[in-house]
Amino acid sequence: MTGELFSSILVVVGAVFCAISAFGLVRLPDVYLRSHAATKSATFGVLCLLGGGFLYFWFKDGSVSVKLLLAILFVFITSPVAGHLNGRAAYRSGVPLWKDSVQNDLLPLTEESREKR
Repeated sequence: MTGELFSSILVVVGAVFCAISAFGLVRLPDVYLRSHAATKSATFGVLCLLGGGFLYFWFKDGSVSVKLLLAILFVFITSPVAGHLNGRAAYRSGVPLWKDSVQNDLLPLTEESREKR
Protein backbone atom coordinates (compact mmCIF):
# COMPACT_ATOMS: atom_id res chain seq x y z
CA MET A 1 0.00 0.00 0.00
CA THR A 2 2.74 2.48 0.91
CA GLY A 3 4.77 1.58 -2.16
CA GLU A 4 1.81 2.11 -4.46
CA LEU A 5 1.13 5.48 -2.84
CA PHE A 6 4.76 6.54 -3.24
CA SER A 7 4.85 5.42 -6.88
CA SER A 8 1.56 7.24 -7.55
CA ILE A 9 3.01 10.43 -6.06
CA LEU A 10 6.06 10.09 -8.31
CA VAL A 11 3.86 9.64 -11.38
CA VAL A 12 1.79 12.73 -10.52
CA VAL A 13 4.93 14.81 -9.86
CA GLY A 14 6.38 13.60 -13.16
CA ALA A 15 3.20 14.51 -15.03
CA VAL A 16 3.19 17.99 -13.48
CA PHE A 17 6.81 18.59 -14.49
CA CYS A 18 6.13 17.36 -18.02
CA ALA A 19 3.16 19.76 -18.23
CA ILE A 20 5.36 22.62 -17.01
CA SER A 21 7.92 21.68 -19.64
CA ALA A 22 5.29 21.67 -22.38
CA PHE A 23 4.05 25.05 -21.22
CA GLY A 24 7.63 26.35 -21.30
CA LEU A 25 8.15 25.06 -24.83
CA VAL A 26 5.10 26.96 -26.00
CA ARG A 27 5.56 30.19 -24.05
CA LEU A 28 9.32 30.85 -23.97
CA PRO A 29 10.59 33.26 -26.63
CA ASP A 30 13.76 31.76 -28.12
CA VAL A 31 15.40 28.43 -28.87
CA TYR A 32 17.82 28.67 -25.93
CA LEU A 33 15.16 29.14 -23.28
CA ARG A 34 13.01 26.46 -24.88
CA SER A 35 15.95 24.09 -24.80
CA HIS A 36 16.34 24.82 -21.11
CA ALA A 37 12.68 24.00 -20.48
CA ALA A 38 12.90 20.81 -22.48
CA THR A 39 16.06 19.51 -20.86
CA LYS A 40 15.52 20.41 -17.22
CA SER A 41 11.89 19.91 -16.39
CA ALA A 42 11.09 17.32 -19.04
CA THR A 43 14.04 15.17 -18.00
CA PHE A 44 13.00 15.34 -14.36
CA GLY A 45 9.38 14.67 -15.27
CA VAL A 46 10.16 11.64 -17.41
CA LEU A 47 12.53 10.30 -14.75
CA CYS A 48 9.78 10.63 -12.12
CA LEU A 49 7.28 8.88 -14.40
CA LEU A 50 9.65 6.01 -15.14
CA GLY A 51 10.72 5.82 -11.50
CA GLY A 52 7.09 5.65 -10.40
CA GLY A 53 6.44 2.82 -12.84
CA PHE A 54 9.56 1.01 -11.69
CA LEU A 55 8.57 1.29 -8.01
CA TYR A 56 5.01 0.22 -8.75
CA PHE A 57 6.10 -3.01 -10.42
CA TRP A 58 8.75 -3.59 -7.76
CA PHE A 59 6.26 -3.27 -4.89
CA LYS A 60 3.33 -4.93 -6.69
CA ASP A 61 5.05 -7.93 -8.30
CA GLY A 62 8.34 -8.00 -6.43
CA SER A 63 10.24 -7.96 -9.71
CA VAL A 64 12.88 -5.52 -10.90
CA SER A 65 12.22 -4.24 -14.40
CA VAL A 66 15.53 -4.00 -16.21
CA LYS A 67 13.83 -2.28 -19.15
CA LEU A 68 12.64 0.57 -16.94
CA LEU A 69 16.07 0.89 -15.33
CA LEU A 70 17.68 1.08 -18.76
CA ALA A 71 15.11 3.66 -19.88
CA ILE A 72 15.85 5.76 -16.79
CA LEU A 73 19.57 5.56 -17.46
CA PHE A 74 19.13 6.37 -21.16
CA VAL A 75 16.96 9.44 -20.50
CA PHE A 76 19.24 10.63 -17.69
CA ILE A 77 22.29 10.51 -19.95
CA THR A 78 20.97 11.53 -23.36
CA SER A 79 18.44 14.29 -22.69
CA PRO A 80 20.81 16.90 -21.17
CA VAL A 81 23.47 16.14 -23.78
CA ALA A 82 20.97 16.53 -26.62
CA GLY A 83 19.72 19.82 -25.20
CA HIS A 84 23.26 21.13 -24.89
CA LEU A 85 24.12 20.12 -28.45
CA ASN A 86 20.93 21.72 -29.81
CA GLY A 87 21.74 24.99 -28.06
CA ARG A 88 25.33 24.88 -29.22
CA ALA A 89 24.33 24.20 -32.81
CA ALA A 90 21.81 27.04 -32.72
CA TYR A 91 24.41 29.45 -31.34
CA ARG A 92 27.05 28.46 -33.86
CA SER A 93 24.63 28.75 -36.76
CA GLY A 94 23.76 32.30 -35.72
CA VAL A 95 20.30 31.96 -34.21
CA PRO A 96 19.83 35.26 -32.35
CA LEU A 97 19.24 35.51 -28.64
CA TRP A 98 15.99 36.89 -27.32
CA LYS A 99 15.97 40.70 -27.54
CA ASP A 100 15.68 41.08 -23.74
CA SER A 101 18.58 38.72 -22.96
CA VAL A 102 21.00 40.36 -20.57
CA GLN A 103 24.04 38.15 -20.78
CA ASN A 104 25.89 36.35 -23.55
CA ASP A 105 28.83 34.49 -22.06
CA LEU A 106 29.89 32.99 -25.38
CA LEU A 107 30.25 36.27 -27.25
CA PRO A 108 33.87 36.97 -26.19
CA LEU A 109 34.84 33.43 -27.14
CA THR A 110 33.34 33.71 -30.60
CA GLU A 111 35.02 37.09 -31.19
CA GLU A 112 38.40 35.63 -30.19
CA SER A 113 37.97 32.69 -32.51
CA ARG A 114 37.07 35.02 -35.41
CA GLU A 115 40.18 37.13 -34.76
CA LYS A 116 42.43 34.06 -34.86
CA ARG A 117 41.17 33.07 -38.33
